Amino acid sequence: MDNKQLIKINLPGGVTSAGDFYEMLIIAQNAGAEQVRFGNRQQLYFEVEESRLEDLEFDILSAGIDHEINDDVYPNITSSYIADGIFNQENWLKEGVYKDIFDLFDYQPQLKINLVDSNQTFAPFFTGNLNFICSPVSNYWYLYIRFPKTNILYCWPVLVYSDDIPAIGKAIQQVIFANKSLFYDQAEISPDELYQLVITGHHFVIQEIDQPLAIPEFQLPYYEGFNRQGNKYWLGIYRRNELFDIEFLKEICSLCMQTRVGQLYISAWKSLLVKNIEARHRPLWGNLLNKYRVNIRHASNELNWQVEDHCSRCLELKQLLVREFEEADLRTYGLSFAIKRSPKSGIYGSVMIRARMPDEFEIVHTRDFNHNTREFVIYKQGVSKADLSMHLKALCDMFYEQQCNNQLPLQTNKSNNEIKPADQKTVHQCKSCFTIYDELYGDMLNSIEPGIPFESLVNYECPTCGSEKENFAELTYVE
Repeated sequence: MDNKQLIKINLPGGVTSAGDFYEMLIIAQNAGAEQVRFGNRQQLYFEVEESRLEDLEFDILSAGIDHEINDDVYPNITSSYIADGIFNQENWLKEGVYKDIFDLFDYQPQLKINLVDSNQTFAPFFTGNLNFICSPVSNYWYLYIRFPKTNILYCWPVLVYSDDIPAIGKAIQQVIFANKSLFYDQAEISPDELYQLVITGHHFVIQEIDQPLAIPEFQLPYYEGFNRQGNKYWLGIYRRNELFDIEFLKEICSLCMQTRVGQLYISAWKSLLVKNIEARHRPLWGNLLNKYRVNIRHASNELNWQVEDHCSRCLELKQLLVREFEEADLRTYGLSFAIKRSPKSGIYGSVMIRARMPDEFEIVHTRDFNHNTREFVIYKQGVSKADLSMHLKALCDMFYEQQCNNQLPLQTNKSNNEIKPADQKTVHQCKSCFTIYDELYGDMLNSIEPGIPFESLVNYECPTCGSEKENFAELTYVE
């Protein structure tokens, strides 16, 4: 039998018209594919035999569809467009803004670009190299750069105008690739030097940052099944094995075109969403799910997982852990989980299971259990596959205990401004990447033991972005 060849088609922003998607499915089917899958960056993947590759390339090039074979030089532009109207709050970022930005890209980015609404938690914030996050100022964005093959996160010192996003992305990419010894896969990087190189010779529209980015508390919305969307419905479809039958998807496209539903949406959770379904058409969609025996309404503790693309071992481990979570009736609301085997994969989660040996794992979690923050704390090391669920259950208990302890009890006899200092806790937070130094934990990455006060640290640098101690600000909250 011939070797399988992996075909990748980027769906910019995770959105595609029903007609265009139908054409992609026909091309895949004509090349012998029976199923497709979606990627963490909202791409379309399918496999074909090597002997069918020449005919496939002729068809796909004739259709003018950009694609890659067994490669990922051009990572997809991802966005929170999919959340618009169903998972976010009202603000200036609407469908038309996304479309205008997508249309201005006259090149295929080689850096990962994210366009994210700051009022939602369905699409990830910092999994790109260039993370554009909408600000409170209409048509202006924060830009956070995660330098390629590093965990160094840098906040661009000014807000970026919507129409300049493609141009500034292109300029940053050119500077980084022309100066890899400075900005690519380096342990130490000077972000200010990048800024100066990029703005030289360019005239971008900017706005001063008058308030820092506020990262919302993470709550993964339930993204499956039929759900109300005003006087209409939206439908979310998740597949446990990540595989979608082409015939099923073709009928979805046909029904969309028949009922005037223009677009389909791919999520970073590898699911498919259909918006704007008329109430009178809902039975048609129900019949289609019946025809293909597609189940909806899976348990929430199965939906809040990220695994690497095309990793059968990651998927098998996820399915094993989900079964054990189900048997324990484990609550996981407010958490997300990720299984990571490749050190440089961009998947994310508030709880990360990282393979260190074939069957030995490390469990880490973000310091505040928000999957959109980037500082990880080691929870357990050297964990066997058989013991993973036991430790994950204990970690979930720790999370909910922390949630209960951090919640201010109702005070009937004193106001908020009468809280005693003993009720408060002070930590220090990096202004660039939001990493927190808490003396209770210390800083293992910088070999600082727990219990060392921040004030006594000498020549301290942020373990995430390398910022100096002076870049940290006091942060006080009620325990």
